[in-house]
Amino acid sequence: MHDIADLEGRGIPGVGVASTEFVEAAALQSKSLGFDPAMVFVQHPIQDRSDDEMRALADQAVEPILRALTGAKG
Repeated sequence: MHDIADLEGRGIPGVGVASTEFVEAAALQSKSLGFDPAMVFVQHPIQDRSDDEMRALADQAVEPILRALTGAKG
């Protein structure tokens, strides 16, 4: 969250990516920092996934990440 805030503060778009386990934690940290970052959440858990499963998660997340970076509706 701090890294995204730093990037955004320097005019560089950023998007947080985390698993769904961290939705509430991201919201709480965002509120405490007074910063509302673009976030994309992937299915939890991610540890112990195979390479193919990780690629599938990345494939599912890439479009929402790009939309968040560019502000495109989708």
